[in-house]
Parts: sequence; C-alpha cells; structure tokens
Amino acid sequence: MADYEDTIFALASGSARAAIAVLRLSGARSGALLDALAGSRPPPRRASLRRLRDGAGETLDRALVLWLPGPGTYTGEDSAELHLHGGHAVIEAVAQALVAAGARPAEAGEFTRRAFLNGRMDLTAAEAVADLIEAEGAEQRRQALRQMEGALGALYEGWSQRLLRLLAQQEALIDFPDEDLPADIAAGLRAEMAALAAEIGAHLQDDRRGERTREGLRIAIIGPPNVGKSSLLNRLLARDVAIVSDLPGTTRDALEARLVLGGMVMTVIDTAGLRATGDRIEAEGVRRAQARAAEADIVLSVGDATDGSKRAGGIFGPGIVIPVANKIDLAPNPPSDGAIAVSARTGEGFEALCAALIEAGRRLTASSGPPPLTRARHRAALEAAAQALTRAMAEDSEELRAEELRASLRMIGRVTGRVGVEDVLGEIFARFCIGK
Repeated sequence: MADYEDTIFALASGSARAAIAVLRLSGARSGALLDALAGSRPPPRRASLRRLRDGAGETLDRALVLWLPGPGTYTGEDSAELHLHGGHAVIEAVAQALVAAGARPAEAGEFTRRAFLNGRMDLTAAEAVADLIEAEGAEQRRQALRQMEGALGALYEGWSQRLLRLLAQQEALIDFPDEDLPADIAAGLRAEMAALAAEIGAHLQDDRRGERTREGLRIAIIGPPNVGKSSLLNRLLARDVAIVSDLPGTTRDALEARLVLGGMVMTVIDTAGLRATGDRIEAEGVRRAQARAAEADIVLSVGDATDGSKRAGGIFGPGIVIPVANKIDLAPNPPSDGAIAVSARTGEGFEALCAALIEAGRRLTASSGPPPLTRARHRAALEAAAQALTRAMAEDSEELRAEELRASLRMIGRVTGRVGVEDVLGEIFARFCIGK
C-alpha cells in the first residue's frame, strides 16, 4: 500500500527511446532531492541547466531541472522535473540516485491520486486525465478535456449545493416545528426537489452519448456469405485484417479492429455470413454475428449488387442500419433500393460510405448543453441519487425525508469524490499509467 508521505518519482515521458526523458518528483523532500543531485535548486518555475551527480559525486548527466514548490503544482505538493538525455543508462542511473537519496518509484496513477487527495481536482477530472491519455480520436480528446477542466464536476457540485440547501431547510422544519416559519417552505421544498430530480433524470436520458464517445462506436458488418464483408472491412481499415476467400463460410468468428473516422473512434466487427447451416462451428459463428448485430451502434447490412437474392435483411437491434450493396464493379446496373453502392475491390463508393458512417456517428454521440455522462459508475450513482429524491418527495415523515435527501447527496458526492469513495479509489487509479 502506498505511503502518501513519501517523495515519489516516475518517468513522465514514456518508455520509448527519445532525445529527452522527463522524470517527475513529488513530495515534501523534492527540494532536498534536487539539492542533492543538482547542487542547489534553481529559482521556482525557471529551467536551469545543471550537472547531476550521485551520492559519490559521479556525474550522471547534464540536464534541465525545474523546481516547482507547492501548492500550485499538479499534485499540490512540492515537485520537481529533471529533463534528462533519453538514453536508458542515464534514466536508470538517475533513478538509482533518487532511490539512494530517499525517494521511491511512483505507483500507477499516484501523481493524479495525490492531486485528488490534495484537492487539486475532483474524481471526474481525475478520470478525465486517464481518458485524455488514452484518447484515440479528436472527439474523445475534446470530451476528456472538457471533463478534465471541470465541466462535469461543476454540474454535479451545483446539484450538491442545491441538495445541501434543501437539507438545511428540511432540518429547520424538524428542529423548529413550533416557530413561525413561512407556511410555503414545505411546498417550496417539494417543488425544488421535483425540479432537481427532473434535471438529473434528463441528464441520465442521454442515450449513452458520452459513454459511446469514450468507449468507441461499435459497427457490425452483417450479410450473407460471399457478399464481400471481409473485403469491406479491409478497405475501411486500409490494410489486410480479415482473410478473404471465395469459399462460403470462411469467416466463422467475429473479428474486431479499431478505426478513427471523422474524429470518432469506431470498432468495426466482421462477422460470419448469415445462412442456415448444418456445420456446428459455422452455426455458432452465425449466432455470434446475430448477437453482434443486436449490440451494435451501427449495422452495415451488406448485400451483393450482382445478385438481388443476397441481401442481409432482418431486424438487427436498436442500432442505426446502413444498407450497402457491394461488388458494383461487377454489376451491370447500380442498385435501386437505396443502398450505398460500393466496390471493396476498387474502392468506388467508399467516400459515400464513410460519409454515412460519420453522419450516423454524429447522431449517436453529438450532445449540446451540459457535458454528458462518460462512465457507468457515474450513471449508477446518479440513478441512486434520483431515486432517493423521488422517495423524499413521496415521504410524509419529515425525518425520513431528510434522510433521503442525505442519501441523494451522498450518491452525488461519490461521483465527485466528496464523500464515501475509498472503495472506488483503488479501482480508478490502478488503471492509470506510471508517471501520471
């Protein structure tokens, strides 16, 4: 278990070889460690070129060093940075010198965990740091930045403050029943509880837009055998991922690959051809294909432009269905059923297909107004908060109504980290990289 009184260090610039490697330090002894390695600490927040030496006086590197006194730092603690030459031997030697001087390597997510514990950010912002590091597309980056800058936390903190005022008024009704309090306090309390419950409910009814952006949209390619589903996947990804063959039933399991299109991250899933079969393995592939279609955000329903009998058809689930007619390079006449006509072999029609995917993705992820939910953890806590508010409105007992308001407040506090979050901290920060 981490000791948060220790001074920690970690490589913040990644493990790949590079010209510069940045070691970050945080903790009460950061200044003393900088003095030990660099001779003295430079003026605050001013880069200075120094010769770094170990305890025996051996030169380890000539590096830029920065002294960052708290509390105005990422973690809120005294911190320092060493901008080293990026060779492994240099990094290892400086790390050994830091350990010998009393520092220890940081655990995964420990810098951001300290920032949270020191009040530099709430849990929603801390989670957004991890999302920003892992962002693959522009939309993920924009959403993570907005959340990291406090948009989501500010919304939830506003709800917490309103709940606190409601609770204070409710406690006044309990503590001073014989005082001449305004007659409309109880009615006003119920009206405000109803308004807040409606706001939380509207926030929850977001069709998982934020979660879709964060996790990536799921696109299932569905259709009969030999309509070119695997070739379609390869063309979309601009590389050979799936095996392509004229033999029906070549694809028997779901094959997934990531794609960034229009700034949106998408997981494209190639599936087995839909047909009745006596082959147990192929039948399992068909079942999995149908399951992927039922779970997908977008379904590419692929048919053969040269054979009108080869159409996917059917009911796939709640996702957006985009009909596609492949092999138009072999078809004498283009399809007239509204399907997007493409050739996976030549690339014809793929500009229109990509535009349709981007438009469908925007419909599924675009949001206006308050920032969207991004995690199932947030959703579960807010659902519990809304349920507690609903119970409070229906409660005749003043004491029990106050208790339900406290429960609602606790649930929102669990999202931001204000109350009762010890059981989720380990899970959240364990997912971070070392150095963050």
